[in-house]
Amino acid sequence: MSNLDVHPSPTLCGSAARENSAVELFPDREVPLGGVRAMNVRRTLPQRTLPTIGAWCFLDSFGPDRTAMRVLPHPHIGLQTVTWPLTGEVRHRDSLGSDVLVRPGELNIMTAGSGISHSEFSPEGGVLAGLQLWVALPASVASAPPSFERHTDLPVITGPNYSGTVLVGTLAGATSPALVHTPLVGAELVSRGGGMVGLELGESFEHGLLVLEGTLTLDGVTVEAGPLAYVGTGRTELRAVASPGARWLLLGGEPFAEELLMWWNFVGRSHEEIARARQDWEDGHPRFGTVQGHGAERIPAPALPGVRLTPRRRRPPPAGAGT
Repeated sequence: MSNLDVHPSPTLCGSAARENSAVELFPDREVPLGGVRAMNVRRTLPQRTLPTIGAWCFLDSFGPDRTAMRVLPHPHIGLQTVTWPLTGEVRHRDSLGSDVLVRPGELNIMTAGSGISHSEFSPEGGVLAGLQLWVALPASVASAPPSFERHTDLPVITGPNYSGTVLVGTLAGATSPALVHTPLVGAELVSRGGGMVGLELGESFEHGLLVLEGTLTLDGVTVEAGPLAYVGTGRTELRAVASPGARWLLLGGEPFAEELLMWWNFVGRSHEEIARARQDWEDGHPRFGTVQGHGAERIPAPALPGVRLTPRRRRPPPAGAGT
């Protein structure tokens, strides 16, 4: 997935989490995914004051929509992309030579490392819905060679009033085979008949929820589809009342200790690193390779702002948090 903002702003990916905070709702914003007739996506991460949940630093949801996804080759560094279709299918092609269709129940995870480029297209006329996320890479692997994985057999979990699929990390005793480089969890969950849902959580993780269908009520707050619900750290259990058929994404991870700069499709650690990656893409540097099947078509990099890129700080915990 590409961040197609014409004037992308620098964002901090990593800082201290709000401990034991009450439920905070962060609204989504609509972003066109390319030209005038583009598919619109709803972006809930990063937020101005909440740039990350663990190492999760970007979250778009899209559809259901009959507008085809058409994202030409574009570059990434310093992150992993995670693609999770809910309806329809997406064709992924990258500079490693990968060319796969990903469908509901299947996961694509692409590790950019020092540099990769990819494209994403969906068939014309079909209904498409799904989620795309980024994970910030720690310094130890941020400059490693790129890689790509496709997983078609992910672990399924069940419990009182719910079932789910573990995309990454471990939840309810089940561990995804997807490679990640920091302690993380990502899962899609569905309420079967409604009622109380209880899930054990890692106390050292911070967590967030994105309701996709129906409602969840936790800590007296009813969360509908749309906003991202942030529930902080220090929780050993998630207890929520779900409406029948409710569907939601659970994200979590240990608060990311490194301060990172995120601009356009790059996650880096300095203005110079971001500026070099941008120039390398514009110059056709071999670090990003070539995505076959598109000829000379590609997404050009936006202009850097006229000032030095600096991180955006996460605001401190609200008064009373931790009680």
